[in-house]
Amino acid sequence: MIRFFIRRVIVALLVIFIGITIVFFIPRAIPKLNPVEVMIRRLQMMGTYLDPKSIELMKTSLIKLYGLEGSIFEQYIKFWQSLFSGDLGPSFSSFPTPVIVLIKTALPWTIGLLATTSILSWIIGTILGVLAGYSARNKLWARIFEILANAVRPIPYYVLSLILLLLLSYVLPIFPTGGGFRMGMKITFNIETIITILEHAFLPALSLLIVGIGGWFLNMRNLTTLIVKEDYVTFAQLAKISNKTIFKNYVLKNALLPQITGLALQLGLIFNGTIITELVFGYPGLGTLVYEAVNNSDYNVVMGVSIFSIVAVSLGTLIIDIISPLIDPRVRYR
Repeated sequence: MIRFFIRRVIVALLVIFIGITIVFFIPRAIPKLNPVEVMIRRLQMMGTYLDPKSIELMKTSLIKLYGLEGSIFEQYIKFWQSLFSGDLGPSFSSFPTPVIVLIKTALPWTIGLLATTSILSWIIGTILGVLAGYSARNKLWARIFEILANAVRPIPYYVLSLILLLLLSYVLPIFPTGGGFRMGMKITFNIETIITILEHAFLPALSLLIVGIGGWFLNMRNLTTLIVKEDYVTFAQLAKISNKTIFKNYVLKNALLPQITGLALQLGLIFNGTIITELVFGYPGLGTLVYEAVNNSDYNVVMGVSIFSIVAVSLGTLIIDIISPLIDPRVRYR
């Protein structure tokens, strides 16, 4: 087990290293993407007069500040040194605010929305799916839910977001049209703030839940339907093993592992945010942050969010690899 754990940790660290290295080189490979020139042009467009000498001094300072000083190899070494110290550099579009501050501000909103909806949709979809595939295959509710899930699953989540926004914010003005809270509201920990945040999060959460439950339901139902036809399940039934034991030890454990793996990967991708859903509702999460960063050529922010995502997916996969033998008895630590 120790050898297995060490091997998996090494693989996870290698994936993180390669992923972050790619994140470092891709923005620098994009032609005509010079954040220093972008910053100076932005100041000039705002009407700021800069004489040539001041421009040269500013270029030198900004190149050093953005970690663009020296050769690409020297930049790479400094990048890792800054990363280990928790410094992701300043934001180009929100200069001089550090990238880590912007991520810390947006991250709680995205985690609160996407982590909650991902886990809830997984639990509801998995439970209904395994019941529909095992004990309720011929029941009316299972067939109706399957039809609804097949109808909802192909709908892009952003289309569903727009439909819900039109119906429940404009046609029937029940919920706010966007944002994470009321304009000018001071965020404090009290009942009023919690209710306001929940009201603003309800529609984006509902759009993600509807699509998510449909997808997890169909996946789990299909897995369960295939497993109940396996020989070991048939032999267990012929041996007069109780349905409860067959369901728990033969069906559920075998069907649950792919679902848990999918959940771990989806939770890792939370750091990318569901960009279009957050944009539709004006939600102040990582999705909105990344969208604005791409529009403003702010690759420091894009790199920062990508690094968080790489680490989260790698750690999630590592945790799943370690606990897999506890879920599926056929998996062993080798």
